[in-house]
Amino acid sequence: MTIRPPVLVFDLDGTLADTAHDLIGALNVLLLREGLTPLALEAARPLVGAGARALIERGFACQGAPLDLARTDALVRDFLVHYEAHIADESRLFPGALAALDRFRAAGFRLAVCTNKPEAMARLLLEKLAAADRFAAICGRGSFPMHKPDPRTLWLTIEAADGDLRRAVMVGDSKTDIDTARAAGTPSVAVDFGYTDTPVQAFSPDRVISHFDELWDAVASLDAALFAASPQPT
Repeated sequence: MTIRPPVLVFDLDGTLADTAHDLIGALNVLLLREGLTPLALEAARPLVGAGARALIERGFACQGAPLDLARTDALVRDFLVHYEAHIADESRLFPGALAALDRFRAAGFRLAVCTNKPEAMARLLLEKLAAADRFAAICGRGSFPMHKPDPRTLWLTIEAADGDLRRAVMVGDSKTDIDTARAAGTPSVAVDFGYTDTPVQAFSPDRVISHFDELWDAVASLDAALFAASPQPT
């Protein structure tokens, strides 16, 4: 009987990578084009994390310019064109992320990404950040018929990574990530430096970390079976 390896599944924006500068930069291009005042990074940071459409709707609402459906659709298209061309101008992996990924891979874990960012953009960003090769699966919006918080999104991501559904952990920064993991019956680790206007502890993740250096111990404390009989990476 083949034993599938344990798997860590990561959200992307606000979890693995600090992408707020480039996302808000793309939003501000649209605001300026429409004659509106651009948003300061810190003021707009809580608007990030729910996808391009929500970011645009929230950003325009903040400036007193609510949008109808047709206008939002057009702005989303323009946003994605600009963002793709500037996807890693200022985006960076969070401190310690790459070392943590390498430590878990060396211990036999499969790594995967499960994001609501379009799959092609998630892949492009991780390639630009020299991290794409760490992941057995990179899944985003469009990879499956559904998206987070539908638990099937997480299950299908784990299967795509050839990981063990019974030995999986979701790592994220938002209520969406924690709700997804809970619905899937998967333990969750939340980072407290991501994109949420409510402290992530309020969503009751199984563990909370403030730096990727803490991820190893957080995962180990969830279930020792995650580290048992882990095949080495091939």
